[in-house]
Amino acid sequence: MRVVYSLIGLAIIILLALVGVGTLGLYNLFGIILPYIAAAIFIIGIIYRVIKWAIVPVPFHIPVTCGQQKTLPWIKSNNIENPGTTAGVIGRMALEVLLFRSLFRNEKIELKDSGKLLYNSNKFLWLGGLAFHWSLLTILFRHTRFFLEPVPSVVTFVESMDGMLQIVLPTVYLTDAVILIALTYLFLRRVVFPQIRYISLPSDYFAPLLITSVIISGILTRHFFKVDVVGVKEMAMGIVTFSPVIPEGIGLAFYVHLFLVCFLLAYFPFSKMVHAPGVFLSPTRNLRNDSRIRRYINPWDHPVKLHTYEEYEDDFRKTMRKAGLPLDKDEETSS
Repeated sequence: MRVVYSLIGLAIIILLALVGVGTLGLYNLFGIILPYIAAAIFIIGIIYRVIKWAIVPVPFHIPVTCGQQKTLPWIKSNNIENPGTTAGVIGRMALEVLLFRSLFRNEKIELKDSGKLLYNSNKFLWLGGLAFHWSLLTILFRHTRFFLEPVPSVVTFVESMDGMLQIVLPTVYLTDAVILIALTYLFLRRVVFPQIRYISLPSDYFAPLLITSVIISGILTRHFFKVDVVGVKEMAMGIVTFSPVIPEGIGLAFYVHLFLVCFLLAYFPFSKMVHAPGVFLSPTRNLRNDSRIRRYINPWDHPVKLHTYEEYEDDFRKTMRKAGLPLDKDEETSS
């Protein structure tokens, strides 16, 4: 039912675009007003989330590490797995952001009928996540050609490399196929495995379905439905230069694609997808593990009045003696 709810929500979004543009002709709303609103929600939402994370105090030194910490000179340390310097933290963070280092270490835990707990390597999730994120980054970079004039040579180069296996016209991009395969795997993983399905919320299904709909609608506008690319470029340049225009004959499919992108932008800051900027603010990853070199004191560790055992025994000595409990200081015996 969680998947059904997500599909119903996605169908409503697509239907709104079809009715709003195809039936009611609200071109200004879906082509100008909603993109600006979505961009504003995205920017303000990201800033709000980052500031909210940044102001959270971190009174404890809590880096999550593995490998040998830097200690004595004759003990070899691992400055990437267990960074003790800022350079090591930057290297570790780069591996985390670019290659998903922690996800690469993901292991499959399985309990056999014999009662044995087995740990097996499971790299499919790492490979699927890496393929999805790098393909999405490439697609976003390719789309910058709609917002820049003239188009930088690096964008043209990436676009030509992405479409190097040119079989038909228009060019079929490799990242379009890779991201659809990766999204299919990540979605089916939540549906097929009961352990993951049990902890999944409707939002966990809605996000990949929404991104998939954006990718599929983009592919449809490129290969199957008539879309005026020159008009799309003119509209995009008008939006970024704050002189919006609505060219004629762009095509209904493009407005559906644009509305899905706008909804994704507005939804992003309030979903789990906002982990993208959050990883840089995680104290478990952005702190140096130099606790053996530098002493960290909790600033909230205010003085607390202690009640020692000697004081406790003085308060309850008679009761403890009647109960036959041993006493460290028995006044009657000593006297």
